Amino acid sequence: MGNALQDQLLKAGLIDKNKANQAKNAKHKKMKHQRSNNQEIVDEAKCLAEQAIKEKAERDRELNRQKNEKAQNKAIIAQIKQLINVNKLSKGNGDDLAYNFEDNKNVKRIYVTQDTHDGIALGKLAIVKLEGQYEIVPGPVADKIQLRDKRFIILRNDPDKNNEEVDDFYADYEIPDDLMW
Repeated sequence: MGNALQDQLLKAGLIDKNKANQAKNAKHKKMKHQRSNNQEIVDEAKCLAEQAIKEKAERDRELNRQKNEKAQNKAIIAQIKQLINVNKLSKGNGDDLAYNFEDNKNVKRIYVTQDTHDGIALGKLAIVKLEGQYEIVPGPVADKIQLRDKRFIILRNDPDKNNEEVDDFYADYEIPDDLMW
């Protein structure tokens, strides 16, 4: 087959007969040397091709890992959005109590009912941020959101801290009936 190619190249005028013979002799010497020394001749082009294949496979693995990571993050955000949208509680209007909280070193305010205000203060409810809007969700939902990505939780008071009995120094003293406030 190599002779057929050489014949075609000769006919096309791309190589001359001397160069064809030199290439044939070089190949013959290489094969003879390999047989006599029982050594395998390293084909540089083959090695470079194998190395390129390995590098491409490694790049492909890294790209697939990044792609899977992005898809996983997208799925987690979708789960968080669904948790918030399904479980959000209604907020109050301008006539209700204002609840102030901190978000990224800025003081923000939402209007809530007295029951919601007490629930947030006791840690039964939490404030979360979804697409620039603040929503109120129950504590167990906030815990699920925090497991997935805690950046969505803006305010979650510790319910255990609020359940502790406060030692009141003046608890043993009676308040007089005639005390004016």
